[in-house]
Amino acid sequence: MPAQHALQCRTKIVATLGPASSDYETIRDLALAGADVFRFNFSHGTHQDHAARHAVVRRVEAELGGAIGILADMQGPKLRVGKFAQGRVTLVAGALFSLDLSDQLGDETRVQLPHPEIIAVAKPGSRLLMDDGKLAVVVEKVFPDRLETRVEIGGVLSNNKGVNVPDVTLPIPALTEKDRKDLEFALGLGVDYVALSFVQRPEDVSEARTLIGERANLLVKLEKPQAMENLEAILALTDAVMVARGDLGVELPPENVPLAQKRIIRLARKLGKPVVVATQMLESMISSPTPTRAEASDVATAVFDGADAVMLSAESAAGQYPREAVQIMNRIIWRIEQDPEWQSSMAVARLAPEDYVADAIASAAQQVADTLKAAAIVAYTHRGATAFRIARERPLCPVLGVTPTQQAARRMALVWGVQAFVQESSNPVTSVEAMVETAQAVVARARVGSTGNTIVIAAGLPFGVAGSTNLLRVAKIP
Repeated sequence: MPAQHALQCRTKIVATLGPASSDYETIRDLALAGADVFRFNFSHGTHQDHAARHAVVRRVEAELGGAIGILADMQGPKLRVGKFAQGRVTLVAGALFSLDLSDQLGDETRVQLPHPEIIAVAKPGSRLLMDDGKLAVVVEKVFPDRLETRVEIGGVLSNNKGVNVPDVTLPIPALTEKDRKDLEFALGLGVDYVALSFVQRPEDVSEARTLIGERANLLVKLEKPQAMENLEAILALTDAVMVARGDLGVELPPENVPLAQKRIIRLARKLGKPVVVATQMLESMISSPTPTRAEASDVATAVFDGADAVMLSAESAAGQYPREAVQIMNRIIWRIEQDPEWQSSMAVARLAPEDYVADAIASAAQQVADTLKAAAIVAYTHRGATAFRIARERPLCPVLGVTPTQQAARRMALVWGVQAFVQESSNPVTSVEAMVETAQAVVARARVGSTGNTIVIAAGLPFGVAGSTNLLRVAKIP
């Protein structure tokens, strides 16, 4: 996070870039207002558009210093009905309506459903939701080439509206051919996170992991009920997770979405993996300079739940007030994080350390830092794992991640409470004394604490070896 931020929050902000936020001045303003990670939505825009935004973000990062993360969000499989002869029809509750494979234009009795996978697995009683859940039909009969349904919730249905099938697991991959092309392009740019949409099974994650390798961190978007049924197995395979409440809110009953959000956050916290809460957080700010009180409370709830980050979608990508949306989100986070009850809730939610050295060191670093009221915890980390584990403990002071690569620094931009700093390879740490001196210099760069304050340092011997965290040191700011 750039050091010039007026309010240094622990909970991070992900801001989606789009037509309203593609120029240098706006992206720079969003970074200064509090955006830590920029999301590129591959459902929209061309490769040329994304390449141009990538270049601007890296230019802003170089000017402001620090590390800014970039998240490439894959579109995933989009299920849609076909087209109508008149562009739209009105479905009447109780009427019969067929969904079939024919490419003929639809009418009040039928429309194309160009997805044989749905027809193959649907059963009598299966519900299909259309247009973000505004309309619903129930399958009565299944034929090889069509579904005969009865309209449960009627309304206007127009060309190419989306279809959701919450009752069944669809035999379709999470990565389409378009996604594979987008993925290779995004990895070629050098993005830091890749978001995988519409995950249903652990196998979906394994396929993406194989394609991505170590070139980026993998973030799974949870937006299908089937993913909730496989939650632990899916989270075990990913680097980060997103509570994607848009489609999740269509396929789950609304009253179940808050519980799903809390369950996902709890499990991600337990596993020490960053979790992002997304969709409609400040939705009214697409066209209004201020949010509703309910939206402010929604952001606050995510912060209280312990999310690593909260996300803006259309608010920053296509809205009229992208800067104001980031600013007010940052202010809400800051206000909550100053509240004693929030600090108490973080302490209560801490988990017992697991039975290995690095986790014991991470837990001890938090305990020592809180006991001594340390100005910061400095975590020497090769790929970011040590900083990730310390962040899981939700210490009261900042976590300063010191890493030898800009790549690792950018990946830490999504992690709660962590500010990342690159240790130049030309000046490696080779002794405990050098470790302390470097940590003191990093604290000065971060502008935290003052002379005489305590800092806690977590590192590993031998220096420069990934996965060797085994050392805890207490020092003073000179």
